[in-house]
Amino acid sequence: MSLMDLLGQGFVQHALIAALLVSIAAGIVGALVVVNRLVFMTGGIAHTAYGGVGTAIFLGLPVLPVTGLFTAGAALLLGALTRRRRERTDTLIGVIWAAGMAFGLILVELTPGYQAGLMTYLFGSILTVATVDLWLMAGIDAVILGLALYYYRDLLSFSFDPIYARTRGIPVTGLYFMLLLLVAETVVMMIQVVGLLLVIALLTLPPYLAQRYTRTLGGMMLLSAAFSLLFCLAGLYASYWFDVGSGPAIIATACAIYLVVVGIERLLRAARR
Repeated sequence: MSLMDLLGQGFVQHALIAALLVSIAAGIVGALVVVNRLVFMTGGIAHTAYGGVGTAIFLGLPVLPVTGLFTAGAALLLGALTRRRRERTDTLIGVIWAAGMAFGLILVELTPGYQAGLMTYLFGSILTVATVDLWLMAGIDAVILGLALYYYRDLLSFSFDPIYARTRGIPVTGLYFMLLLLVAETVVMMIQVVGLLLVIALLTLPPYLAQRYTRTLGGMMLLSAAFSLLFCLAGLYASYWFDVGSGPAIIATACAIYLVVVGIERLLRAARR
């Protein structure tokens, strides 16, 4: 099948739209995660989301909406616990992380019958994204984009100088919990694209690259979204070319591009010396 014939397939078109929608959220939220040093927290939220998957499967309800609600609750719980006891942040995140995964696995095992789609939630399958999922992604994107634009100046102050932000009357605590909720819903968006086990890579690698080439938060968000889209499209093509899973292919491509870029930068620095 030629590339043009492939692009004419409905499931491929859905995959391309999903890649674009996920990249918008990953660019905005990923940049905020990196500058606020919430990578480990994001990993905890992502893995806790499996509890939502297990709950939806056990109750026979739609997976993404239930997972979205469950993950939002877990994010708020993590936020409340870590805000009060910062010296125990890593331990608390690890406990909630493990508890969410264990809860989801127990519910899945208690559900009668064989659950054929579980690997999709763990490792992603962008080629199986349905139309209703695209509308859900678009809605989450609209919320993320609207909040980022409306609170941009406050988020800028909160991200780089929270003490100064408090003195200006900016609701730092409210912004912190809002950011965690955005992380939670972005994770839910990414479930079918790269899976819960790999979502942290797509939320952090693009911003890590973007911050090397821009000095503003807005520029970092835009460039991060562009890198995320590049990773998704290149990974999708690699998945087709090598006949492997789309989720792992996207993350492997992202890691490879990141290593190549960083390697070239170091070689150029060494050559200048």
